[in-house]
Amino acid sequence: MTDTLSKHERNLSAIIHASTFSKFFIPFGNFIIPLVLWTANKKDYEFVDYNGKQALNFQISLLLYSVLLGIISIPFFIGFLPDIFDFGFDGLNTFNNFNINIDSDDFRFGWWWFPIGIAGLLQGALFIVNVVYTILATIRTNEGQTFEYPFSIKFIK
Repeated sequence: MTDTLSKHERNLSAIIHASTFSKFFIPFGNFIIPLVLWTANKKDYEFVDYNGKQALNFQISLLLYSVLLGIISIPFFIGFLPDIFDFGFDGLNTFNNFNINIDSDDFRFGWWWFPIGIAGLLQGALFIVNVVYTILATIRTNEGQTFEYPFSIKFIK
């Protein structure tokens, strides 16, 4: 397959995958830069079209997974929120006639750490999956091989 692909096609495809790391410098750079590179070159090169779709589908999928993890962890975060305001003294409740009355008998601080910790570990795992598979995709496409991301939903077909 490397015989039929030009060096320009392979480099452009690798740049599309690697440009998803721009999210660390530019907000939503992992969507904007690959999208611009892909739309500018998708009609000229079939290999670039395929890789642009792969990179964008993977980034959109990871965003969806992160949002779902965040939504799932919100009830656990709210559950231990009353204990954050319970400092063990009445100083906050009597300060300048400011009353916060939260009954923390239903919420135990130690129990809520477990689900929040799992959600945090899953977010960390998503980050590692993103970095590892983006590097693999960049290397493989630069060699002229097709690469398909795991856990990717086909939003763009």
